Amino acid sequence: MTRSLKWKLGLICIVIAVAIIYLVPTFGTTPIWWEDNLPSEKISLGLDLQGGMHLLLEVEAEKAVENTVERYASDFEEILFEERIPFDHVSKISPSRIEVEIIDPSTKEKFNEIVERRFSVLKQIGNPLIKDESITYILGLDEKETAYIERLAVDQAVETIRNRIDEFGVTEPVIQRQGKDRILIQLPGVKDPKRAIDLIGKTAILEFKLVDEENNLQEALKGNVPAEGQVLYQRQVDPKTGEVRKVPFLLKKRTLLTGDRLVNAQVRIDSRFNEPYVSIEFDARGAKIFERVTKKNIKKRLAIILDNNVYSAPVIQDRISGGHAQITGRFSMEEARDLAIVLRAGSLPAPVKILEKRQVGPSLGHDSIEQGLKSIVIGSIAVMLFIILYYRLCGIVADIALALNILLILAALAAFRATLTLPGIAGMVLTVGMAIDANVLIFERTREELRLGKTPRAAIDSGYSKATVTILDSNLTTLIAAIFLFQFGTGPIKGFAVTLSIGIVASLFTAIIVTRFVFDYFLANRKIQKLSI
Repeated sequence: MTRSLKWKLGLICIVIAVAIIYLVPTFGTTPIWWEDNLPSEKISLGLDLQGGMHLLLEVEAEKAVENTVERYASDFEEILFEERIPFDHVSKISPSRIEVEIIDPSTKEKFNEIVERRFSVLKQIGNPLIKDESITYILGLDEKETAYIERLAVDQAVETIRNRIDEFGVTEPVIQRQGKDRILIQLPGVKDPKRAIDLIGKTAILEFKLVDEENNLQEALKGNVPAEGQVLYQRQVDPKTGEVRKVPFLLKKRTLLTGDRLVNAQVRIDSRFNEPYVSIEFDARGAKIFERVTKKNIKKRLAIILDNNVYSAPVIQDRISGGHAQITGRFSMEEARDLAIVLRAGSLPAPVKILEKRQVGPSLGHDSIEQGLKSIVIGSIAVMLFIILYYRLCGIVADIALALNILLILAALAAFRATLTLPGIAGMVLTVGMAIDANVLIFERTREELRLGKTPRAAIDSGYSKATVTILDSNLTTLIAAIFLFQFGTGPIKGFAVTLSIGIVASLFTAIIVTRFVFDYFLANRKIQKLSI
C-alpha cells in the first residue's frame, strides 16, 4: 500500500472512530468510566420532536420608564444628601416626571450643575416655581429618551430570560424578539411547565425598606395608610398542614437599596435549623449604601422585598459591612435555588405578560420522529437500490459513502450539541440526494473516459480530477446559502440550515476522499482490468 493510501486509510478510520464515539451515548447506555473520559453528549431534539413549551410574552415596556424615573428620584435624594443641598422632597409625580423642592435658594446654581452633570437625560419642564424659601423643579424624560428606555427594556428582558433559562438547564431553547415588545420562547423537553413559567415571568425586583413601627398597622389595614407608607404581605406556609397565610407589614415607601447592586446570589444551608436560605452579595457602592443604612437604623426592622412580597423583616442588630446579607423565608431547596437564579440573572426591567402558552405533547414528537426516520430510510434505500442497478459494483461503493455520510451528520449533531428538528430531518433527506449527486458526476465522467478507450486507472483519475471542480462549486454555493439561512433565519429554518451545512461537508469528504480511497485500493492491489460501472 502506498503512502498516500495509508494516510487516507488512517484519516478515514479516525473519522469513523470519532463519529462512533460521539454516537454511542445517543443510541446506547454508557458506563461511568465513559462519561468521565469520553464525550457523553447526546443529540438534542427540538420542540417539534420531543415536546415542550411554547410561550409568547409581551414586555410592559412603559413600566420600565416608571422604574427608571423612580430610580432617578432615589438617586437624586442620595446625591442631594451627599452634596449637602437642603431639600423638602423628591417625588415621582407622573410615569416620566419627578418633582424636586430645594429649600435654600442660594444652592440653585449648584443644583443646576448637578442636574446637568449627573442627570443630563432629565430635562426641566417649564419654569421653576419660586416661593419665599424654596424652589420647586419639575424634571422629566423627553420622548426620544422614553422610546430608547422602552426599546432597551425589551432587549434586556430577552437577555435576562436567556440567562435564567440557561441556569434552569433547558437544552437548546429558542428565545427571540418578535415585533416591538414581544418575546417568543420555546423550551424543548420541559417537564415542569409551572416552575418554568414562574422562573421566566418573575420580575425579581429586590428592594430593602424599613418597617414603619411608628404608625399603627391595624389602622393601615382599615384603609388609613400613612402618606409615606404602604402595606405588603409575607407568605408563610405551615410545614405540617401546608396551610398558607399572609402576614401584613406596614412599610415605609422609600426604597433604601435595590437589587441593581447585586453581584451574586447563592443557596446556603442554615446550620442551626438545617433550612436553605439565599446569601446575597452587593457591589462596592451597594455595600457602602447597605452599611450606611444598617448603621443609621440599628434596632429597627429592615424588610427584604421581592416583587412586592415580603420575604423576611429581621431586626438590625449592628452595622453590617462587607456587602453581604441573606434572605430567609422557610424555602424548600427548589424555591431557594429558583430565587437565587432570578437574582443572579438580574431583574426584568419591566413586567412581562403571557399572551400565548402552548404545551407540545411528546406524542406529536414521537410521530414526527417516526415519520422522519421512515422518510430517510425509504429514501435512502430507494436511492441505494437505483445506484446499484445503474452503476453495478461502483454503485455499492457510492452506497457505502452514503451510509457513512448519514453517520457523520448524526455524529456532528451530537458533537456540536446542535438540535435536531423536523426541518433538520428534511435537510438530511436533501443531503442524501446531494451526496449521491457527487458520485453520479464522478461516475459519468469516468464512463466518458472509458468510452475513449482509457484504462480503469486513467479513467478513475481523470473522472475524479474533472468532476471535483464541479462538485466543489455546486456544494460550496449551497453551503454559502445554508450559512446565510443559519445566520438570518429563525427556528425551523436554522434547524434545516444546520443539517444541510453538516451534510454538505460530510458528502464532500465521503465523495472525494472515501470513494477515491476504495477505487485506488482495489486498482492498486487487485489489478482490476475492467470497471463494473
